[in-house]
Amino acid sequence: MIVSLPVHWIIIIDVLAWMFFHLAISAFCLRLPLSWFMKDHFWFQTFPFEQSGKLWQRLFRVKTWKGLILDGTIFFKKGYSKKGLHGTKSRELLVFAAETKRAELTHLLSILPAPLFFIWNPAWAGWVMILYALVFNLPIIVVQRYNRGRISAMMSGLGRKSSRLL
Repeated sequence: MIVSLPVHWIIIIDVLAWMFFHLAISAFCLRLPLSWFMKDHFWFQTFPFEQSGKLWQRLFRVKTWKGLILDGTIFFKKGYSKKGLHGTKSRELLVFAAETKRAELTHLLSILPAPLFFIWNPAWAGWVMILYALVFNLPIIVVQRYNRGRISAMMSGLGRKSSRLL
């Protein structure tokens, strides 16, 4: 701990800092153009080992708990709700898949500030903040990868039925 503060101030600063980081990162990611997320960037690919989302279901039983996760659109009205599909046409699926990439990036970036909490927290609390960042964000990332894998499988099915996706 670099700064020594009373416990009540540490708790207040932790809560305010997390609120700031979550909202700032979310606002930043919402400003990124949808076209950027429509591209097939390496880090957002659905990899073969994910088996179109089946891996996440097998490892974490995603379908049983994903409905319990709050959708970020309750905080940002501009956001895109991912509680359910907005349609099954190719364009609608592409947009939904792109928005899962936006959500994944938002939650990956939301993990990064966690080490900063060591500045004003005792070491044990700094580790608790890292644990919080992982426990809060990794399940949401898993859901995005699961949903994107399923959408990819749906898109493949549409591709066989129609040679044109857009």
